[in-house]
Amino acid sequence: MEKLQQLRTLLETAEKEGQAFYEKNNNAAGTRLRNALQQMKALATDLRKEVTEKKNTVK
Repeated sequence: MEKLQQLRTLLETAEKEGQAFYEKNNNAAGTRLRNALQQMKALATDLRKEVTEKKNTVK
């Protein structure tokens, strides 16, 4: 559940940076947005692996 909370926090960060990038044309916010998205991707991959392992050990 901790990783889900981290994912939620990263999503909030990405949303804030996305608004700054698209609405205010802040290029630095675009870089921070890309970073947050990359972190979300890595975290989601880790979370998928954990779910798969747990699902397979229950059988």
